[in-house]
Amino acid sequence: MTKVMVFGSFDLVHKGHIYFFKKAKKLGKELIVIIARNKTIKKFKNKPPLYDEEQRIQHVKDTNIPDKVILGHKKDPYKIIREIKPDIIALGYDQDSFTKGLEQELKNRNLTNIKITRLKSYKPELYKSSKLKKDY
Repeated sequence: MTKVMVFGSFDLVHKGHIYFFKKAKKLGKELIVIIARNKTIKKFKNKPPLYDEEQRIQHVKDTNIPDKVILGHKKDPYKIIREIKPDIIALGYDQDSFTKGLEQELKNRNLTNIKITRLKSYKPELYKSSKLKKDY
């Protein structure tokens, strides 16, 4: 079974995320979404998420697209990759947290059989979290 992993904060689930989940799911048989921890989001975005971890998990589950929705690890965000052993990691078109150096990090951890692919955007001028959050 081909496992596809995506990860992100998914603070405001919008049509761009729905598109992303659907495209990622088409790459394999099982889609696993990793939700970033509140602490991780605050560290990388210099502000807390609008919704807490449990709410964000539920919002993603409510799309009925992923097969599994899991919280990332608190200390080592790459540890979940070792545990799940995905065949493919699908990245968003503008995703940069944990993506720079991802290939090298996987090599360093002996996870060399994972394909990394970057998916195209869906109307980024309308459906981009940073733009949508300005209304909040």
